[in-house]
Amino acid sequence: MADDDDGKSEQPTGKRLSTARDEGDISQSQEVKTAAMVVAITVFVWMIAPLTMGSVANYLRRFIEEPHAIRVGSVPEMETLVVDLLSNIGLVMIVPFAFLLIVGLTSSISQTGWMISTKKLMPDLNKLNPLTGFGRMFSMNSVIELSKSVAKLVVVGFVCYLVLKPRIKDLDLLPSMELSAILAYLHHILVRLMLAIALVMVVIAAADWFYQRFAYMKKLRMTKQEVKDENKQTEGDPAIKARLRGLRMARARNRMMAAIPKADVVVTNPTHYACALKYDGDTMNAPMLVAKGQNLIALRIREIAEENDVPIVENPPLARALYATVELDREILPDQYKAVAEVISYVMRLKGKLRR
Repeated sequence: MADDDDGKSEQPTGKRLSTARDEGDISQSQEVKTAAMVVAITVFVWMIAPLTMGSVANYLRRFIEEPHAIRVGSVPEMETLVVDLLSNIGLVMIVPFAFLLIVGLTSSISQTGWMISTKKLMPDLNKLNPLTGFGRMFSMNSVIELSKSVAKLVVVGFVCYLVLKPRIKDLDLLPSMELSAILAYLHHILVRLMLAIALVMVVIAAADWFYQRFAYMKKLRMTKQEVKDENKQTEGDPAIKARLRGLRMARARNRMMAAIPKADVVVTNPTHYACALKYDGDTMNAPMLVAKGQNLIALRIREIAEENDVPIVENPPLARALYATVELDREILPDQYKAVAEVISYVMRLKGKLRR
């Protein structure tokens, strides 16, 4: 209803979308990023963590099995030990951290494409206005986002409950198990839990992406007047374009009329079509169409031809063919050579230019 009241019933144009993108106003879903990170963490916990933690455990084993062999008697030795510990653990963890970073960047770029905009970095004093901030806190968008967060928390919590409920009875068996078995069991439960959460987050992200796209397109809707104004800015005022087109047509018509007195013959329909031809055997390969027209223009061509003693020949099929297939100031087509040659020969005989 609000859109109807504002008159914004038109979908945003390509220019409107491009301008919004240049200003950093783009459609993206935070849920897609969250879902991508949850899926990445699930893959890490399921496949990468056992290998990573195994490498870390092998390195730390000497601190437990051979603590007497570790030299920490002086500050340099302690520094060497700390640097060695951090560097080894850092080398092991750099792969999973890089994997999570790539997933995070990909989830963002896949929605918006590669773009750099500094508009959002510019200071906006309006954001410091308490009234504006209060309005944002209690706006409809904030209410919707809060509702989405609560609903997501409830759904994820319920899924976690469904996954963990059957496993609660197994907790009594953990004290009787070896440490390696306990870790393997907990890893198994954690993977099942992360898979369930990842599936829920993917469904939520897909729904939120469509909602954010719909809301973004709705926000950028335009009124009919805005579309017209934009067309005027990009393509020019239609009235001015029509005026310029009319002027160009008038100039072309004037040039065409000026060429009729120099023509050798005018082929007519006899009244609906008129085509003026010129031929110079020394400079032309074939006769050239210098003027053509229908109805009133055809009548005007005939009048000019009569005023300048240009022969007029009635040949309806040839007149219609020349008008439909040959452009101004272009030579006639090869399949018209014979018919036009007969007309030109007839005219030249009338003028006495063709020797018997």
